[in-house]
Amino acid sequence: MDECPEEAGPEENRGCPWGDKDGDSILDNVDACPEAAGPEENNGCPWPDADADGVLDKDDECIDVVGTVANNGCPEVEEAVVIEPVVTKEVQKILNSYAKTILFNSGKSSVKKESNTVLNEIVGILKEYPSAKFSIEGHTDSIGSSVLNKNLSEARASSVMTFLIERGVASNRLTSKGYGESKPIATNSTKAGQSKNRRVEINLVK
Repeated sequence: MDECPEEAGPEENRGCPWGDKDGDSILDNVDACPEAAGPEENNGCPWPDADADGVLDKDDECIDVVGTVANNGCPEVEEAVVIEPVVTKEVQKILNSYAKTILFNSGKSSVKKESNTVLNEIVGILKEYPSAKFSIEGHTDSIGSSVLNKNLSEARASSVMTFLIERGVASNRLTSKGYGESKPIATNSTKAGQSKNRRVEINLVK
């Protein structure tokens, strides 16, 4: 009755020793996949790779999606390319149309409360261009000494810059400078011209 009379084997295998068809060192009687080599921890079966991406399911964090070994079997996520908006000439024009309407208390650097609305509009525009840098420039008319006018223009430009920073515009994006009466845009011989020369400009730093 012994089919292997010269080799010891169990009765349930007719006296023959259990074989190892797939050569994985796991005997066929306990090998769940006797014809395919596999590790003992998976009962003698090879680990599956459902998405065929070369990362075995046991190590694959995205079993049903093709991925890379470097990303644990998940697809690589491409970083979105953020395209920064460009400050156009039109935007620059709008900024300065607002800036020229900023009002200060007479002879002082303090901004009048009625200018808070326009300053907040400027804040909103600057925040749309988070990488752009701007120079805040103060100008005066020619009434009074040139030294006092330069100091006043610097103080006013600085006052505007402080307001913008306090409203959330990054300080490293802003600089301020005063030019006093040195860059008029109208004649200082009339009140209308003087009014135009008393101004703040916000210009893109290129």
